[in-house]
Amino acid sequence: MLTRKQHELLVFLDERLSATGVAPSFEEMKEALGLKSKSGIHRLISALEERGFIRRLPHRARALEILRRPGEGAAATPDPAGADRNGRPEPGADGGAGGSFTPRVIQGDFSAGHLHGASVSETVEAVQVPLLGKIAAGTPIAALSDATTRVEVPAGLLGTGDHYALTIEGDSMIEAGILDGDTVLIRSCDSADSGTIVVALVDNEEATLKRLRRKGQSIALEPANARYRTQVLPADRVRVQGRLVGLLRQY
Repeated sequence: MLTRKQHELLVFLDERLSATGVAPSFEEMKEALGLKSKSGIHRLISALEERGFIRRLPHRARALEILRRPGEGAAATPDPAGADRNGRPEPGADGGAGGSFTPRVIQGDFSAGHLHGASVSETVEAVQVPLLGKIAAGTPIAALSDATTRVEVPAGLLGTGDHYALTIEGDSMIEAGILDGDTVLIRSCDSADSGTIVVALVDNEEATLKRLRRKGQSIALEPANARYRTQVLPADRVRVQGRLVGLLRQY
């Protein structure tokens, strides 16, 4: 799912490339979307690239390739057997819509570096947490509090506080062991230490899972994939909505 502005930009790029074979300039994109600055276009381009809709071609100015056109659906659309594009069963594929699924539990140190020491939980006391959707959905987490789908999580994994789950879309955190299609467990909070992987809301519009770094009066949102760029933003444009505490993966 894309935000309205992401979808508008993708449609504009697709129409221009189809008509001329040349990507529009950032100034033309800014004018077409009615934005005040090119920084918004840079952020939208990065979001579309991260979600697998476009690709920037290296060493060529204004070179973009459309990988998925508007309306072609999400990258993880299930096949008739109920598996996503990575071969993993979709949540609820074995029991109807809105149900729960029983995945493997991956535990590790998310404060710095990669996942460490995966472990599997089979029959332990479990609690249910709401599955609020895809982290790439671009919707403030607070607006999704009425979600009805839930996932079962070992009680000992969560600790204190309120928690929710999100499905990862994209590969921007693969070097931290977080893959497309994984379900991440998030502890609700509005602040986090530098170096923590968080759910960050940018400009009250787009939610993203990134490692947070504090740099003076700015905040850097770092991907864990060398293909993607770090976003450095004024602190007042970024709101922390939760901290990563665990990960579920179904095989």
